[in-house]
Amino acid sequence: MSAARDEHEEAAADIAAVEEANTAFYEAMERGDLDALSGLWLPGEDLTVSCVHPGWPVLTGRGEVLRSYALIMANTEYIQFFLTDVGVSMTGDTALVTCTENILSGGPAEDGNALGPLVGQLVVATNVFRRTPEGWKLWSHHGSPVLAETGEEEDEEPSS
Repeated sequence: MSAARDEHEEAAADIAAVEEANTAFYEAMERGDLDALSGLWLPGEDLTVSCVHPGWPVLTGRGEVLRSYALIMANTEYIQFFLTDVGVSMTGDTALVTCTENILSGGPAEDGNALGPLVGQLVVATNVFRRTPEGWKLWSHHGSPVLAETGEEEDEEPSS
């Protein structure tokens, strides 16, 4: 085999591994599995991880980031992610995943026994991964809401 083909196969394997790590992140959220989610983030505080949830300030440090996910999981009865527009870029031991999170979520109903109304939301996300001896680990997650169009037309003539 040629060296170029070997490099191409290695790059394809890296991209597949990053996509797998990205999928595992969202699946852990859907299951409400904080232990699995914790294992997907870079360990230790030597490389400070960061996270921006839609509408939240920047969270830095592994402890603060994981506490935010514990809080979200504790207050979300149901969540499902449908990822679209997924793109992976890599340079060295760093990978960047961009995607649109099509989120369906809901909390408990007011009567306490059923699931409350489901709400849909669009979020564009950037997930940064670092290669470690244990595989690709999240370094940063940033989610930003996509503003929905109101459907109102702005055809009004300016007043003079």
